[in-house]
Amino acid sequence: MIDPRNGRPLMERTVIIANTSNMQVAARDASIYTGITIAEYYRDMGLDVALMADSTSRWAEAMREISGRLNEMPAQEGYPAYLSSRLAEFYERAGRARSLSGQEGSVTVIGAVSPPGGDFSEPVTQLTKQFTSVFWALDKNLASARHFPSINWLNSYSEYIDAVAAWWQAQTGIHWRSLRAKAMDLLTEQDHLNQIVHLVGPDALPDEQRLTLLTASLLTQGFLQQSALDDVDTYASPAKQIGMLDLILKFHDRAMNIIKLGAISAAIQNLPIVRRLLVMKNDISNAGLDQFAVLETDLNQQMDELEARYT
Repeated sequence: MIDPRNGRPLMERTVIIANTSNMQVAARDASIYTGITIAEYYRDMGLDVALMADSTSRWAEAMREISGRLNEMPAQEGYPAYLSSRLAEFYERAGRARSLSGQEGSVTVIGAVSPPGGDFSEPVTQLTKQFTSVFWALDKNLASARHFPSINWLNSYSEYIDAVAAWWQAQTGIHWRSLRAKAMDLLTEQDHLNQIVHLVGPDALPDEQRLTLLTASLLTQGFLQQSALDDVDTYASPAKQIGMLDLILKFHDRAMNIIKLGAISAAIQNLPIVRRLLVMKNDISNAGLDQFAVLETDLNQQMDELEARYT
């Protein structure tokens, strides 16, 4: 893989600590401490370090095995009673710090959890969610459908919404939090409507709910889905992300008003703008954000023509 910053191999600034499940249990237990210590070493040099621990569940299993050999009192599911404190000690080593030399660096920890059978109620997952403020829930069904990143938007959450809202506002000049809330409402409604569709089929839904499914599909496929192999879609700047989200939600508002005038959802779904909204992530680059204004003009023109038929 090539580093986009300097065009050189990404491995030149990557450290890998590999301890597989068939290695000695002590090595598996020590690997995560080795990784966070090396990350702190580069942090003290004034660098920003990203640490991916894959996975903390395997580390906890090694901890459980060592605890069993030491005849320590087991707690929930055989894990040692100090599991929670060990996890807390690991995650609290993340953050920004200023070294004695005056250099400022940071360590960002991304800890992967691999619950057996996808059971989120097991101790490692529950304690991790307790100590961290962000949780990305990977979805096997999304991965099977080739939807990447396969992050379930309903089971995932972040407690930093208030903290980052001002940053998004400063970066884009658009009220990001209201757009996010509206998009989440549509995605939540989509999950509810899909359950009805599986029972009685889409024909039983009124046109307003069919439009909700259409807009939610634009959000999931045209906004949340991303291709790392596409030169344009591999990275989206904050301004591009906001531009796409804002345009999809404007489409929903205009389309809903037209449906209330008597239009059917099929007429809206067949508009050329729907296809363009679906592929705009691949067509509009980070340097070509002025194309959003052109796309919005076409959106309003097509909606005006359709609205004129019902007024």
